[in-house]
Amino acid sequence: MKLAILISGRGSNMLALADAVRDGRIAGAEVAVVISDRASAAGLALAAARGIEALAIERHGGRTREEHEREMLEALRTRGVELVCLAGFMRLLSPQFVAAYRGRILNIHPSLLPAFPGLDAQQQAIAHGVKWSGCTVHFVDETLDGGPIITQHIVPVRDEDTAEILAARILVEEHQAYPAAVALVVSGNYKVFGRRIVRKTLQGIKEAIENTFDVS
Repeated sequence: MKLAILISGRGSNMLALADAVRDGRIAGAEVAVVISDRASAAGLALAAARGIEALAIERHGGRTREEHEREMLEALRTRGVELVCLAGFMRLLSPQFVAAYRGRILNIHPSLLPAFPGLDAQQQAIAHGVKWSGCTVHFVDETLDGGPIITQHIVPVRDEDTAEILAARILVEEHQAYPAAVALVVSGNYKVFGRRIVRKTLQGIKEAIENTFDVS
């Protein structure tokens, strides 16, 4: 399965995914291209250093979001991309883009969704006084940080944490959670029941059906 990774900055989750593909932890996949909406993104050089095609497709010169996304979609299609992984991509995708790859776009967010969507999730967690935060990998739909949740990793929030300290601790878990989630999706060993992602085992599917439809 050909993957595209979309970034806007340093690309640490992009590297975690690329390394997992290289090491065989995401079996049956290759990273076809890394695309950034910023030519200055450090992750582009890191991808190129690993032999991965790296493209900057910027939104500039008065182009609309639709025009910008049309160029990105063309780049994905010409490379045969089947799964799109957002890794610090700082633009909200339009419904048209989501429709083009429905069920084939993943995102990682530094909170336990549905808590604290959007920007500054770590600071939101500290401000609300929660004791646990973490990261979430989910399918992307038309809502902000919405879509069915694939996996979550939990991180404690400590009394002395700043947003930066908490973000660094969550990032460690992101680098584990994202490759594992992508590996599951690439394997096809899952089913979607409403908003629930269930591993494709007979017992798991039976339980999901019973819980979803109240079968007794």
